[in-house]
Amino acid sequence: MPIFNFKDNDALGKVASVDTANVLVDVKNVDQLKRLQVNHLAVLQSSRPGQHLIGLITQVTRKRDPEEVLADGINDQPMGLNLCRIALIGTLLDRDGAKENVFRRTLETVPEIDANCFSLEGDNLTGFMRTLSSIAANGNALTLGKYTLDEHAVAYLNGNKFFQRHAFIGGSTGSGKSWTTAKIIEQMAGLPNVNAIVFDLHGEYSPLVGDGIQQLKVAGPADVEAKRTLGDGVLYLPYWLLSYEALVSMFVDRSDQNAPNQSMIMAREINHAKRKYLENGNYSDVLAHFTVDSPVPFDLGILLQALNDINIEMVPGSRGDKQGEFYGKLARMISRLENKISDRRLGFLFNGGQDTLDFSWLEKLTNQILGSSSENDKAGIKIIDFSEVPSDILPLIVSLVARLAFSVQQWTPSELRHPIALLCDEAHLYIPQRNMADSADNVSIDIFERIAKEGRKYGVSLVVISQRPSEVNKTMLSQCSNFVSMRLTNAEDQGVIKKLLPDSLGGFSDILPTLDTGEALIVGDASLLPSRIRIDEPINRPNSGTIDFWDEWQKPVKERRLSIAVDNWRKQKYSINKN
Repeated sequence: MPIFNFKDNDALGKVASVDTANVLVDVKNVDQLKRLQVNHLAVLQSSRPGQHLIGLITQVTRKRDPEEVLADGINDQPMGLNLCRIALIGTLLDRDGAKENVFRRTLETVPEIDANCFSLEGDNLTGFMRTLSSIAANGNALTLGKYTLDEHAVAYLNGNKFFQRHAFIGGSTGSGKSWTTAKIIEQMAGLPNVNAIVFDLHGEYSPLVGDGIQQLKVAGPADVEAKRTLGDGVLYLPYWLLSYEALVSMFVDRSDQNAPNQSMIMAREINHAKRKYLENGNYSDVLAHFTVDSPVPFDLGILLQALNDINIEMVPGSRGDKQGEFYGKLARMISRLENKISDRRLGFLFNGGQDTLDFSWLEKLTNQILGSSSENDKAGIKIIDFSEVPSDILPLIVSLVARLAFSVQQWTPSELRHPIALLCDEAHLYIPQRNMADSADNVSIDIFERIAKEGRKYGVSLVVISQRPSEVNKTMLSQCSNFVSMRLTNAEDQGVIKKLLPDSLGGFSDILPTLDTGEALIVGDASLLPSRIRIDEPINRPNSGTIDFWDEWQKPVKERRLSIAVDNWRKQKYSINKN
């Protein structure tokens, strides 16, 4: 049955002007005009029976009454109407005799001149919001919270469209960004065969536990020394998984005049080292097709020996032996490589043990971090803690995991493919703007840009999470079709979101700096309605680091906190009690 019960004398006013997506309404009743609020909803009569057009109030204008002008004796004041500007956002089909009404985010018609316009409030608003909830709940619903317009109406997103078309979650520090992400993760964990990776840069999501969620961490110095393994939830990401470009960015100094020669020799010798590994293992089927970027283990000692031999090579000359073509030109690269190998912070790359050189080890790793719960016998959502990865190579390592996920999906036959989502927390740190990146960051940017452009074809979804959207790669954001924006106070960040919203909703983004903590502006393909939503509290709150300074400064200070901190800093190892 129809959800609206409007009468002509309830009309806010009549349509005075129409274009493709905006309507101007002449409001005769000044008292009604005073009640209107920007970003609230309005209903307009459609030219087709059984339909109503739904719009968002974007501007309310009170112009002076002609009698007031005459009374003031002011003859040059502009006269006009009391106007309400409305951006059309969809159509509600009233289905008489059907089980439910239907709301569509399309405009099959526009209102006629002098068509009635009604403010959507009270029982009519509640009925409309319930209709939205029932429509969304019948599909693949993702619940975030309640509509601010009606606290009794549940705000649903379409789970398929949210992940199919990439999403952005953003907000200033303390706005509730991590809270919202945790709420989404918890609902994902309830799906029997969910598959997702969360890039957790600061251990922020470590409190998230339960069925469907597994906590992993990239091995730190203490984990390497204790020889912790995949079974302990510790990840090693050996050097041979890096692409050729990533290896070059790590070991070759681009400013060195010999950099082109070093890069060429590095490619040649890595290829030889991989070939030798395959020949020794009799992997003839792989040997016939592998490339320098194929994920084939190789012995780093063999590579180093080959580079040293080239660096000191003497060749026959007309008057005896002479220096080879590359004599002394690889010294800086070899030194950089040796320094990286000896760096305890990079143990997850170079000191994973003999197991990581086993040909079957890659399959074990992919099962652990790319498998759903039925494949790894643990959980489909893997929260990977990167907090002990040095910041200078963080983009390389995060993008290594992303590249691993994308490559596995790409090389999986389409009939066997199972989708995976990558939740990129603090994305501005490893997917920055091109003009803010150095050469090493460009490797990471290339990988994520490719996933953003091509991931949908292979079942890879990106959820970009950042407090600084203005610093996140533009290509990434341009590929996102869903936006969950919390409070943004920086003008540049607000400008980025405004540019990404439809022109008709440009004014809707003006509320970004005024959103309360835990409130979000949600716009995109997954949302039936551009909405202001209050996010529900997750079961387990993330460790977002919000501290009550004023309260804490009134409490006693913990004993030996500084000596414990210094000791941990020296050991590069977290411990509570100092020995």
